[in-house]
Amino acid sequence: MGPQADSRRTRTPEETRFEAFLRTRKLKLTRERLVILAAIFRQEHHFDAESLHADLRTEGGDISRATVYRTLDLLVQAGLVRKNSLGASHANYEPARDDEHHDHLICLCCNQVVEFYRSDLERLQEKVCREHGYRLVHHSLQIFGVCPACQSRADETKIRNKVAQLHT
Repeated sequence: MGPQADSRRTRTPEETRFEAFLRTRKLKLTRERLVILAAIFRQEHHFDAESLHADLRTEGGDISRATVYRTLDLLVQAGLVRKNSLGASHANYEPARDDEHHDHLICLCCNQVVEFYRSDLERLQEKVCREHGYRLVHHSLQIFGVCPACQSRADETKIRNKVAQLHT
């Protein structure tokens, strides 16, 4: 099924936006790219390229790992997916939904990521920008710590080493 067969149904806003972006690059909205985009916007949590590829294979797709990585890069460039380091050794991704903003708590032991939103924190960041004459465009807050489940068994030396290696 090519994109022509797919055009009989109404495109999602994400598909329309991705197609317009691809046109600027003289690229096509292929069936594989549509499948990857749909799978991403079904995600409820952060994911990495390998887990996305595994999910697609489980669903019966024959999309190559290289296509997943290339499409993720295009989706990040199009502003439809956010790429996060979150302190891990590899990239994590999440759909970029316009109606949603959140920040992250990241466990330095088990790499668990907790999303949170605090309106008072948002107001404080806006105030700091105003005080310095900045127009707020985007912010990303990542708080690194140790989750409750890991606190009793945390190796402080390993934690200090991980903190020293963070590239945030």
